[in-house]
Amino acid sequence: MLLARFLVKMSSHNPLLRLEQRAAEADQIIEYLKQQVQLLKEKAVVQASVREEKKLMVENAKLKNDIEELKKQLLEKEKKRGVRDVSVASGGANVECSSKPTPPKTSDPAPSVSPSAATAAAVQSPTAKDESKKKKPEKKGEKVKAEKKQAAPSQEDAKVDVSRLDLRIGRIITAEKHPDADSLYVEQVDVGEASPRTVVSGLVKHIPLDQMQNRMAVLMCNLKPAKMRGVLSQAMVMCASSPDKVEILDPPSGAVPGDRVTFQGFPGEPDKELNPKKKVWEQVQPDLRTDGQCVATYKGAAFEVAGKGVCKAQTMSNSGIK
Repeated sequence: MLLARFLVKMSSHNPLLRLEQRAAEADQIIEYLKQQVQLLKEKAVVQASVREEKKLMVENAKLKNDIEELKKQLLEKEKKRGVRDVSVASGGANVECSSKPTPPKTSDPAPSVSPSAATAAAVQSPTAKDESKKKKPEKKGEKVKAEKKQAAPSQEDAKVDVSRLDLRIGRIITAEKHPDADSLYVEQVDVGEASPRTVVSGLVKHIPLDQMQNRMAVLMCNLKPAKMRGVLSQAMVMCASSPDKVEILDPPSGAVPGDRVTFQGFPGEPDKELNPKKKVWEQVQPDLRTDGQCVATYKGAAFEVAGKGVCKAQTMSNSGIK
């Protein structure tokens, strides 16, 4: 105690020692202030991080709401377009920003998204919407129909030959002159259907009216109906024809209205109605001719009624048929 008091007393009388003590105290105070400043800085950083995190969480929530709204709009538009099943991810989708739109994931929770990522995702969302439209699911049965279409070509695209023509035996019940055309007959023809068909033929100059009554003939029944001077014609009477002469083809004995005319080597089924744009009749007609025995043929195959015989012209051999 005596020594301490002596040192204190000596220091009070020694200015240099007193300055050194004050300098040491100042260093301690400075070190303490530095520590406090460092703590304040760390605290400020933590607070800033918390604020930034809260801000990012708000932006992330807003972005998810925007995506959900876009999904709802997409679903509504797809339903309006008739798509029954549209797969849309749930609300907990993971948002990823990249150069290509990525389908939303449903399993992971949504991470924090930076403002720049949020902007990029907002820009990408319409593109993802468009991609979803392009890849919409097919309607039920479309795939099956497409496969059937590829497997079997349509009848209009099938091979063009005489089998595409619906040639039948018919009976001209009555015939009379067209009221508005001197060169045309208007006939009522039984072709094996519930009611007769009306047929307009330009035969006035070649066949007398009395020979047109109650007469058997060969008719093409799948031409598209067409009006001739105001009267709708529903078939065509097949005739051997030259510039100077025309003869109606005679069916074989025993043939009845509705009998099908067939051709050996051409087994196809006739079109329900010939499409004028496909020009089937125009392609087949040049090969329809009578042979040297007046038998009607297509590329050498006779006009034949199964089990009953062949169709012939009366006198015209090696002539065209139309």
